Amino acid sequence: MENDVKEFLSELLKQLKSIDYIKPEDIPNIDLYMDQVTTFMDEQLAASKRYESDKILTKTMINNYAKNNLLPSPVKKKYSKEHIYILTFIYYFKNILSISDIQKMLNPLTEKFFDEGSKPDLDYIYKEIFSMESSLARPLSKDIFAKSEQASNAFTDVKDDDDREFLQFFSLVCLLSFDVYMKKNMIESLIDDYSAKHAPKQPEKPDKTDKKK
Repeated sequence: MENDVKEFLSELLKQLKSIDYIKPEDIPNIDLYMDQVTTFMDEQLAASKRYESDKILTKTMINNYAKNNLLPSPVKKKYSKEHIYILTFIYYFKNILSISDIQKMLNPLTEKFFDEGSKPDLDYIYKEIFSMESSLARPLSKDIFAKSEQASNAFTDVKDDDDREFLQFFSLVCLLSFDVYMKKNMIESLIDDYSAKHAPKQPEKPDKTDKKK
């Protein structure tokens, strides 16, 4: 069981390392219509699909993102490079965050840095963020193998091989899930704290007791 899991995880991590983000130089320098955007995103992020039939992005998704104020409206039905950056962030965020939390994250980004000529611009911001994320691959691999080792050492007193294998597998899934759960809670707390500190101040209501009778 232990060797099988380690071999599987090693192969899985190799596949995950091959999943690359959309590089700015790969984005066309011309604005795209919606059909072109969905085709481009599907081609660029195909390696991250779980199943071949999965859709990375659809017209309905794009319309919903715009409707929910996650994505600025296209100009004359065309989407710019900046739109592609925002759609990429949405693609990763939507798996763990609510629409409301994604709004809180992306609204300041689009308000301050979306327009052409912004300093810093989205091109710079996008490159900087994904360059940091690429450095996480090695620590992530070590963490996953450590959890695998921990799970393999559990339920060693279970006599039935099949039962022991399942329980160790279940342990590994639980350990990884708990890690995601804790990090999700941390992200939500960070967003709530930032939003509270930067919320627009409400005007003070006049004290009715000061009014003359």
